[in-house]
Amino acid sequence: MPFTGQAEASIDAKQRLAIPAKFRNRWSPEHDGATWFCVPWPQTGSLRLYTEKMHNELFTAGRRDPSLTPDEDQAELDVILHSVTEQVDVDSNNRIRLPAWQLEHLGLPKEVIVLGAGDRLEIRARDAWKNEFDDRLAKMAELSKKLAQKRPT
Repeated sequence: MPFTGQAEASIDAKQRLAIPAKFRNRWSPEHDGATWFCVPWPQTGSLRLYTEKMHNELFTAGRRDPSLTPDEDQAELDVILHSVTEQVDVDSNNRIRLPAWQLEHLGLPKEVIVLGAGDRLEIRARDAWKNEFDDRLAKMAELSKKLAQKRPT
């Protein structure tokens, strides 16, 4: 089930984020895995959260024929993605502890917004998201058209 919508949240002093109920209700530990994977995404200043199941699907996509000598670009991407990805567990209060080094590196504030992004959740600075929201919404039709042109016919 895709993650949709948005919810305001806060990161506490121990770097914990309570997964908002609207997203918790779409996540099934039995189906999606009991843990999450947190990937910093510097291009957007966000943290991407993938369920265990989705992480395993995405991170092994195209790797059905593993090799000791992968393409150089693939090898570099593998080492970058795997070295910055952190597994985060959910506690009994439905909170995850976000890696402090990721928060510091991205400069994420305590006040954040959790965004549904289909196959993942994204954590972004709340004020920045609100300030850019109208511009992002205005680009939706343009992006849809651009992506449609990239699809194979």
